[in-house]
Amino acid sequence: MEKIDIKSMTLPELQADFAARGYEKFRAKQIYQWLHVKNVNSFNEMTNISANLKQELSNIFYITSLNIVKRLVSKLDNTVKYLYELPDGSHVESVLMQYKHGNSVCISTQVGCKMGCSFCASTIAGFVRNLTPSEILEQVYAAGRDSGERVSNVVLMGIGEPLDNYDNVLRFLRLLSDEQGFCLSLRHVSLSTCGIVDKIYDLAEKKLQLTLSISLHAPNDEIRSKTMPVNRRWNIDELLDACRYYEQKTGRRISFEYALIAGVNDSLKDAQELAGRLKGTLCHVNLIPVNAVAETSYRASNRQKVFAFQKYLNDHGITATVRRTLGADINAACGQLRREELQQEK
Repeated sequence: MEKIDIKSMTLPELQADFAARGYEKFRAKQIYQWLHVKNVNSFNEMTNISANLKQELSNIFYITSLNIVKRLVSKLDNTVKYLYELPDGSHVESVLMQYKHGNSVCISTQVGCKMGCSFCASTIAGFVRNLTPSEILEQVYAAGRDSGERVSNVVLMGIGEPLDNYDNVLRFLRLLSDEQGFCLSLRHVSLSTCGIVDKIYDLAEKKLQLTLSISLHAPNDEIRSKTMPVNRRWNIDELLDACRYYEQKTGRRISFEYALIAGVNDSLKDAQELAGRLKGTLCHVNLIPVNAVAETSYRASNRQKVFAFQKYLNDHGITATVRRTLGADINAACGQLRREELQQEK
C-alpha cells in the first residue's frame, strides 16, 4: 500500500481519516500540531503518543523532509542559501534573508521551470515536476529549524512558477496560514508570477490577501515577448487587466518586478512607456539589476541608469524602489546552485 503524505493534509482531512481508522478524536489535532507547530520530521519525535501508535502511523503515512545538500552563508549580510535534496533525488533551492522586520524565506514551488524566461537560471536546467504542498511547506520549516528563529515572511519567488502549480500552492497557503498550525498571516506572503493570466483571475476570487508580485520586466510586448515566452500567450494589456481585477477584488496593491538589463529595457524611453502603462494602477515597482547568468549575455544596468529609471517613475507618480542586493557573495539568485549540482552529476 502506498503511504500517504501526512504533511500535505489539512486538519479536517486528517480528522476524517483518523475517525475512519477508529483513532481517538483528539489524536488528529495532536499529530497535526507536532507537524506544523513543533515542526518534527519523525513520528518518533512525538513524545506523547504510544510506541504502538507511532508504528501504526509510520506504516500508513510518511513525513516529508528535505536533506540540506549545500548551505552557503553570506559574509556580507548573513543571508543563507540552501540547496535541498528531495526524497526522489531532485534538488530545489531556498534563501533565508534577515531584515529588521524579521526573517524572510524565498522558496521554490517546482523542480525546474517550464516558462523559458531568457534571463532566468531556473529555466535553463529544465522542468522536472511540481512540488507537493509538504515539499513547499518544508522549505519554510527547515529554514526555521536551521536558523533557530521563526520565519515571519514568505516569498514564492524561487525555482518554478507558482501559478503553474496552482492547486498545490493553494493547499500550501492554507496549511501555512492555518491557525491550528504555523499560523502565518497571508498578508506576510508574496506570490510572484510571470503572468499566467487565467490563474490570476482565479486567485483574485479567493481574496487571500497575499501580495501578488508580477514579473513584468518590459514596458512593451516587443521586448517582453523576446525575453518571456508567456507574453506570446497573454500580452501586457491582458496581464494588466488581470492585475487590475485582482486589485479591485482584494484591495491589495500589486508589486511589479522589473529586472533592468543593460541595453534591453533600461532606457528613459522604456521608463516613460512603463509609467504610461501603469498610470492609475495601485502598484509598486521593484527595480532589480538583473543577475548575471553564464549561459546568457545579459548584464545588469549600471547604477546611474538604475537610479535614473527609478527617478523617472517616482517623478511621474509610480512608486519605485531598487531592491537591496542580499547574498551577493554566495550567488543567492535561485536556480544557480541547482544548475551547478546537475552539471556536477553529469
